Amino acid sequence: MTVAIVTDSAAALPVALAAQWGITVVPMWLTIDGHAELEGTRPLAALAEQPGVLTSAPAPGEFEAAVKDALRTADSVVVLTLAEAMSASNEAARVGTASFDDVAVVDTGSAAGGQALVVLAAAEAASRPGATLADVVRRATWVAERVRLVATLSSLDQLVRSGRVPGIAGWAGKRLGIHPLFEFRGGDVRRLRPALSGDAAAERIVAHVQRDAPPSGRLHVVALHALAPDSATDLLARLRSQVDAEESFVGEFGPVMVVHTGPGLSGLAWWWDDGATPTSPPAAS
Repeated sequence: MTVAIVTDSAAALPVALAAQWGITVVPMWLTIDGHAELEGTRPLAALAEQPGVLTSAPAPGEFEAAVKDALRTADSVVVLTLAEAMSASNEAARVGTASFDDVAVVDTGSAAGGQALVVLAAAEAASRPGATLADVVRRATWVAERVRLVATLSSLDQLVRSGRVPGIAGWAGKRLGIHPLFEFRGGDVRRLRPALSGDAAAERIVAHVQRDAPPSGRLHVVALHALAPDSATDLLARLRSQVDAEESFVGEFGPVMVVHTGPGLSGLAWWWDDGATPTSPPAAS
């Protein structure tokens, strides 16, 4: 039996990694000046300066088409989406795949780098000899419950205006020099104690990863950013100087995510593999 993996483009998944693991990425949509276009049509930097951009999830038919294509060479498909609390992507995937018997839809409960790590864990599980649909769903669900994402922005104004991130409104960190930090986990946003500088914010993010470590475990981590590659590279270098990582890479936010965060976000998404065997039942559609 073979299991194919599909996700939406909210995952900060580098193109090379998606190709390496055979992951199908369904693009999300942007509406600019009343005209709809697929994410990735124009340069990210130009998009970040464009006012009034609207975003939307892929249509159910687009997930249906991606799954049909995947089933030409696979026996079953797992679709992993951006957190349901942030987007209609999960609902669109469920509607678009409802007619298939061998398809499961999993809410990653995360976005960007966190979503990418869950997708990669599913792809790794699918690559194991004899892997079944239930095996892959179980592994993806298990990792989704453990993945964490902590990030910082010089200002949360854009997140507040977007209205897409619950729990942030009214906490924009307007005082000069304050760098707000927040955690996105299990579909929920939690504000963290702000830092007094960008350097302090980076150190605090790295400390979160270290404190989360089990007595023995293998680290999977993504340094994520929104038009701030130097900040992401610095974060990953800081972490690597303290901790060995089994899997690490830099992932850039896609256009849809940048529309809601604004430029300048940087952070880490991670999960620790302590070798435990996933035992939770599959969460399939």
